[in-house]
Amino acid sequence: MADIFSVIADPTRRQLLSLLLERYVSEESATASGASEGEYSVSELVGHLELSQPTVSKHLKVLRDAGLVAVREEGQHRFYKIDVAPLEDVEDWLIPFLSADFDTAEEDALWDNASDAVRSAAATFGQNVGRRAAQTSHAVKSVTEDLVSKLRR
Repeated sequence: MADIFSVIADPTRRQLLSLLLERYVSEESATASGASEGEYSVSELVGHLELSQPTVSKHLKVLRDAGLVAVREEGQHRFYKIDVAPLEDVEDWLIPFLSADFDTAEEDALWDNASDAVRSAAATFGQNVGRRAAQTSHAVKSVTEDLVSKLRR
């Protein structure tokens, strides 16, 4: 598990994973690019990140070695796709922190003063986030944002 944390600690690799996740869950962009579902070519990733090809390739190799991405070779071209299975260890480790009952006095006070419209919007937002999280299956970005938010409380 420590290896996964060191791999995802790098902001460039997290950005690569986010791009690959977006492509994976967006069938429209995968079809429009002509790539198989969920794949990005190295040149597409270079264009999105505005980094050199060797730098992007170096980070992709680290992600590949950690099992976080799969590569498909087609001639001289490489197409990368996210593999979320190794992130399940991270999720398993994070869940107790995300579901812990931290001091909620401030949160309770906010809810006591919230209008019905705010409560309704929050409930709708929560339902939409839940559906999206289920669809993306272990989205690193969402889990990280939730953890940061709860740790700041």
